[in-house]
Amino acid sequence: MENNNDIPRALGRISYGLYVVSSSDGGKFNGQIVNTVFQVTSSPARIAVGINKANLTHEYISRSGAFSVSVLSVGTPQVFIGLFGFRTGRETDKFGKTAHKLLDGCPAVTENAVAVMTVKVENSVDMGTHTLFYGSVTAAETLSGGDTMTYDYYRNVIRGKTHKNATTFNTAG
Repeated sequence: MENNNDIPRALGRISYGLYVVSSSDGGKFNGQIVNTVFQVTSSPARIAVGINKANLTHEYISRSGAFSVSVLSVGTPQVFIGLFGFRTGRETDKFGKTAHKLLDGCPAVTENAVAVMTVKVENSVDMGTHTLFYGSVTAAETLSGGDTMTYDYYRNVIRGKTHKNATTFNTAG
């Protein structure tokens, strides 16, 4: 027997991480918090990200054809997550006081990150409100051996909120 009322709760049991996905456009950098990043192949190494079409990072990835992923550490402060998760790059320079580097020509946040990688977009899939971008990892660097931030830890231990543009946002609670 189907229970469609349990869909949000069941989806909430899927495991996620917490990442900053960044890109650039004409020398301008932008990044955002994302929890939907996953590896799709190992040889060649390919990953995919889900990005809301309303976000500035989506525009930058669409134009540049590249993005970076910064894997956040479990010790990442909420104020940092708030900067990249709840502030728009249209009004805030998120990279102004944030440690970052150019990795294979793409901005990558190094602050609070245990690893960074860049991806050349090979294709994208229109998912309605979001676009699924996927491509080959072109460069990567492990920054520390620390534990990575999981979405479950973010939500249940540090009591973080979910932005309305996130893939996992749920109005039902």
